[in-house]
Amino acid sequence: MSYTILNQIQNPKDLKKLTIGELEELARELRRFIIEVVATKEGHLGASLGMVELSIALHYVFDTPSDQLVWDVGHQAYGHKLLTGRFKDFYSNRQKGGISGFPKRDESVYDAFGVGHSSTSISAILGMAIASKLQGNTKKQHIAVIGDASIAAGMAFEGLNHAGVSDTNMLVILNDNAIGIDPSVGALKDYLASVKQGKNPRVNNMIKSLHFKYDGPLDGHNLQDLIKKLEQLKKRKGPKFLHLITTKGKGLKQAEENQVKYHAPGKFNSQTGELLKEKTEQFPAKYQDVFGHTLVELAKANPNIVGITPAMPTGSSMGFLMDAFPERAFDVGIAEQHAVTLAAGMATQGLLPFCAIYSTFLQRAYDQIIHDVALQKLPVVFCIDRAGLVGEDGATHQGVFDLAYLSCIPNLIIAAPLNEVELRNLLYTAQLETELPWAIRYPRGRGVLREDWRQSFSKISIGNVRELQKGNKFVILSTGTIGNHVISAFNQVQNSAWGHCHFTFVKPLNEVELHRICQQYERIVTIEDASVSGGFGSLISQFVSKNYSCVSVESLGVHDQFVEHATVQQQYEECGIDIESIIRIIKE
Repeated sequence: MSYTILNQIQNPKDLKKLTIGELEELARELRRFIIEVVATKEGHLGASLGMVELSIALHYVFDTPSDQLVWDVGHQAYGHKLLTGRFKDFYSNRQKGGISGFPKRDESVYDAFGVGHSSTSISAILGMAIASKLQGNTKKQHIAVIGDASIAAGMAFEGLNHAGVSDTNMLVILNDNAIGIDPSVGALKDYLASVKQGKNPRVNNMIKSLHFKYDGPLDGHNLQDLIKKLEQLKKRKGPKFLHLITTKGKGLKQAEENQVKYHAPGKFNSQTGELLKEKTEQFPAKYQDVFGHTLVELAKANPNIVGITPAMPTGSSMGFLMDAFPERAFDVGIAEQHAVTLAAGMATQGLLPFCAIYSTFLQRAYDQIIHDVALQKLPVVFCIDRAGLVGEDGATHQGVFDLAYLSCIPNLIIAAPLNEVELRNLLYTAQLETELPWAIRYPRGRGVLREDWRQSFSKISIGNVRELQKGNKFVILSTGTIGNHVISAFNQVQNSAWGHCHFTFVKPLNEVELHRICQQYERIVTIEDASVSGGFGSLISQFVSKNYSCVSVESLGVHDQFVEHATVQQQYEECGIDIESIIRIIKE
């Protein structure tokens, strides 16, 4: 397809030269181009398709980048990127060295705020609006675009609560499509549904009560009406709220009909919309599915087990428990803090909550882990999905800090399985050993076993260390699935000087085994797919420096850096924890 109009857009000023008819044609070209690129390069599809008209209208009406525009999360910002000088670079989206899949301040002056996690846009835009007010700039506009799933999170309400009394020149646009990654949940969803259906003409009082001037609901795909409304709102002072109704996946039949799958569908046929089938055998299984199916098995035998996830039932496979025991599994929406303290409350009453949260999102509930769970020694099992390097989503989504930020917390058991079977047995053990909370971390994607992991349960002793290879001079200590890189390296290079020990538990560290290791080896190399500072490597180094001056320690992992978007393999290579890097260490 030719992109006659899109090719002419170098920056938003070019939009202002177009007629409404040309803008509508541009919307069609934008949709087609996003579909064409994401079909082969992958990325977030549905959200950006639903935001095409708003992206055009915002840059047509407002004077960006002088006027500040913040996209919550950023899943929906592909149209924005294409209209702000990144059309020719868009084929590099999420590729190593290419543009980011999310708005990023050092990528473009049009990206007013870096995003990736939800519910930050209102606070950020309010901060910018207050700054403009203090600097005497009364004409500057400040716009936040936030989804109905994101606005339900606590931080968004904190921002709204403050903004309503700030007397700042800001506009909050609610993109209401009733879905985030999974369908939206909670009472706010019902509230918004009643607004859309017109059942209660006074229902928008909730927004008005926060001192916002409310407009809507408005069709988010009617470009002419959008432009007219934004022109009106541009002239109003004070906090404003525009409620838009959109369709996620708009313009691609399959994406409209299966909005969960087409949020980030992988590769598909850009002409037909049909997904390209993944060429994989039944095994290895995805770690998230091993978790989900195992939890159902455990829940059948243990009636005290419940499941909690913050808006990730599909991504974490908590959906399996929701299907099997709907009354015992809870999607609490984008509310990680609430999820953790909810679990703590359940635990006080004899339930055993398994709380499945991505590593990068668990960061948002740090105080709750410390204060509400660990301090009270409550038996909550944190199932930390997407731990380690996650690939193309980049710096905002890397699950590399959990070992560091959890290992300093007292009363917390931290484990990292080597493979699918060990994950299964750790989950089994956690529901037997309930005197302390647990954190079990496992990565995104598929495991390593080419056989069925559904084996009989076996309890793992806390502090377990396995000697996978004996050596006589040097040793590699691994934790988690990155240990399979060490196994692969030793399969390719035989060197009797080297040993390999796998630490299933980062906390408590098995000091008896560490004393044995230090007495047997003169050099230790630790490896983790996580931050070395404060993580597994740091814990080993502290032990050795305290007890053995003659043993050297080198730590491999993520050093003092944010790892940008690339494939997971490329990120392993960048951090020096790929198989070839380990082979070089063994040879040298």
